[in-house]
Amino acid sequence: MSKKITDENGNTYVQKKPFYKRGWFWVLAIIVIFGIGSMGKESDGTSSSSNDVATSSSVKKESTASNAKESSESKVPAEYRNALIKAKAYATEMDMSEAAIRDQLTSDAGEGFTQEAADYAMKNIGDIDWNKNALHKAQSYQDEQAMSKDAIREQLTSTAGEGFTPEQADYAIQHLKN
Repeated sequence: MSKKITDENGNTYVQKKPFYKRGWFWVLAIIVIFGIGSMGKESDGTSSSSNDVATSSSVKKESTASNAKESSESKVPAEYRNALIKAKAYATEMDMSEAAIRDQLTSDAGEGFTQEAADYAMKNIGDIDWNKNALHKAQSYQDEQAMSKDAIREQLTSTAGEGFTPEQADYAIQHLKN
């Protein structure tokens, strides 16, 4: 640990190790490194689910609304407003169909909103191009899973799949890249 040194006059001195050669320094350094590393993950805004990411960006968009809109929304129950925020995120960021959004909002395995809250959300979701959503899903199936047009159409219209209408699926199939 420490080394005793005697000089030419007979004085004894204790020479200690430099701080970077001491154990406590390395323990502290490791704690600081792990602390900084974990702070970096938190500041990235990473989340355990894609739904949370979609919701947080939608909430930011909603918070920039005008005061007049906020005062009219304050009369709407919080559950209805939250269902609308989720519905907009599903439609704009995940390209879901009307049926799939409604199911996700009301499902116990999904968001668990009441049917009334889901009805409010779907009525007030705004101008969503459902054909475009179907096309984006179709392109994803074609590019990422190399599915045939018939299989894509089946997946788009299936109630166990995406839940788009036959007309929306036809639009998507007609506009797929070759």
